[in-house]
Amino acid sequence: MEKITLIEHYMKNILNQDKTGHSVDHVERTLALANKILVQEDKADSFIVRATVLLHDVYDDKLYETDDEVLAAKNQTISFLLSIGVEPESIDEIIYIIDNMSWSKSLDGAKQLTLNGQIVQDADRLEAMGAIAITRAITYGVVKNRILYDPTIPPRIARDKTEYRNDKSTTINHFYEKLLRIQDKLNTDTARQISHSRQQFMLSFLEQFKSEWQLER
Repeated sequence: MEKITLIEHYMKNILNQDKTGHSVDHVERTLALANKILVQEDKADSFIVRATVLLHDVYDDKLYETDDEVLAAKNQTISFLLSIGVEPESIDEIIYIIDNMSWSKSLDGAKQLTLNGQIVQDADRLEAMGAIAITRAITYGVVKNRILYDPTIPPRIARDKTEYRNDKSTTINHFYEKLLRIQDKLNTDTARQISHSRQQFMLSFLEQFKSEWQLER
């Protein structure tokens, strides 16, 4: 069985019960987006990109209660990759990308990503834009008991990862604090092209949402 297939099975075993918007279907859509970008970025290593996309949420700290659980999941992932014969150098790059690709991580000072990492990051960030991203944001907000909207609570731009994780904002504010800012942080031309309609859809949604909230429509 091919390594990518084994990695996909591993990912599904971990994320098949996720309810936060980081589920198997999210990973599969991210992989499809990465494959689109790979068509234009032919100098990238397709195995590294696809393997990293498949694994990018398996030890995400948003999905675990403690740092020890995150570390255990990370070590388990490394052991798994070794067990299926992935070269240590490839594992190092996969883990480096996962550890440095997130929005919250970049708040503490973004580290340089290789082209492989930039593609993975772009694919994941595109998943946080558009119609599906709206449903994911609302789903995550419900799971985390986040207020949907309160016009008396203004958006705030977090200064670091800790502030970003601990901020008691609203789901609608999350669009202004992160999702609408993603377009300017994309790496590849393909991702930027894909982002345009998604950005516009989010802006239209927010306009309609606030108009209905204020009974203007």
